[in-house]
Amino acid sequence: MRAGSAAETELMALFADDAVYTEPFAGKPRTHRGHAAIRRCFVEAWQNPPPDLTLTVDRVDVDAERVTALWTCESPAFAQPVRGRDTYEVVDGQIRTLVVAFVEPA
Repeated sequence: MRAGSAAETELMALFADDAVYTEPFAGKPRTHRGHAAIRRCFVEAWQNPPPDLTLTVDRVDVDAERVTALWTCESPAFAQPVRGRDTYEVVDGQIRTLVVAFVEPA
């Protein structure tokens, strides 16, 4: 993700062909199904990234096929750091589902 469009091929290879990606970045949760829809979502995001974005992975938990990552994102464009949780289902080495949600600061 941090490499942006330069890593599009590598990023998309992480997703199963029928993957489902749900994200809140447009102000409400949106679900993207399949490679083409997920790719469009990423391309959209890469066109207008927040300036000087810093993404820190705070914690990663793995339980069989389920991976949960807690993160903090900072940019001068944000009034305060944004915290989130990514929940992945990984099957046969590829992301089958990815759900991104914002979380309240601890």
